[in-house]
Amino acid sequence: MADQELQKIIREQGTLTFASFMELVLYHPEYGYYNSEKPILGKEGDFYTSVHVSSLFGEMIAEQLAEMAVLLEGPVFSLAEFGAGKGFLAYDILKTLQIKYPTLFARTVYYIVEASSSLKKEQYRRLTDFQPQVRWVDGLDEVEKPFRGCVLSNELVDAFPVHRVKYLEDQLKEIYVREEEGILIEVADVPSTPLLEAYFDDLNITLSEGQVGEVNLAARDWLLSIGNNLDQGFVLTIDYGYEASLLYHSCRRDGTLMCYYRHQTEENPYLRLGEQDMTAHVNFSALKKWGEENGLLTTGFTNQMHFLFNLGLAEALSKEPQRAYAAQQLVNPEGMGGIFKVLIQHKNLVDPQLKGLKENR
Repeated sequence: MADQELQKIIREQGTLTFASFMELVLYHPEYGYYNSEKPILGKEGDFYTSVHVSSLFGEMIAEQLAEMAVLLEGPVFSLAEFGAGKGFLAYDILKTLQIKYPTLFARTVYYIVEASSSLKKEQYRRLTDFQPQVRWVDGLDEVEKPFRGCVLSNELVDAFPVHRVKYLEDQLKEIYVREEEGILIEVADVPSTPLLEAYFDDLNITLSEGQVGEVNLAARDWLLSIGNNLDQGFVLTIDYGYEASLLYHSCRRDGTLMCYYRHQTEENPYLRLGEQDMTAHVNFSALKKWGEENGLLTTGFTNQMHFLFNLGLAEALSKEPQRAYAAQQLVNPEGMGGIFKVLIQHKNLVDPQLKGLKENR
């Protein structure tokens, strides 16, 4: 049903940039993947995140947040999580603060920015015990000012709509999508915005002949919004990706776009419209650069394994060894521990030292 309806919309709209196509099939209010009533997360859904593996993930992040709070001014510690999934991370963070840091917990307000109406319902149910402190907002402009705290996200940026480009005959072309006789086809043409060519120029990257790549301009707008709204504090971004030189290496001829359906990978984004997830690896070089342009300086960059161990994961396991199996999945250097990266940025603070980043600054 969703597939047919989305194809009809594409036919009516004509030629779309891939970013517009991706936004449509993922975020359409009725037929988009993230607004589907079917399970999309966890065992019953299409993919796992670290929060589904173990509550240790959220507990360790709470340790980092507690340290951040000490460095900030004001009586209120504001957290804003984008794309909170089923609410597991919010629950684990708030529960940890409540038990280990009750004074901080009492002055914490937890904002959730969530585009999915179905996931928002899950969050309401899971966070019932914390309702006085949890608030749902449509954007950071609704966060009470001054906003002193942290903007956090886990596997958010990889799901932002991306432009796709291809280097052909010494020119950068953009990939567009259109419907012809019931089939979605790709067309390469001049870029829809000069920001695409500027993006590669600024990063000193040139694709090889015939190479395809993704450009996440939505992340640029996201960091602009954070810079405009955060008065003092941090941005904690956990996602999979690389810095630019690795992300656009010539070995990645076809880019990094990938789809997920019932825990199986799929390379064709034009199948099962509205029924499969779609992601692209994050360019952390761009996040650093765009952050600096908006007053968000790079505090540090590491991988999930180092981050969690630095925050005391080994000590936590020594007290509860029965949780070791799940923890191994979080820190496996060949899996989540190495694939997922942690970028922390700060605003209006002077060279903050964070234990999650020690020896990895």
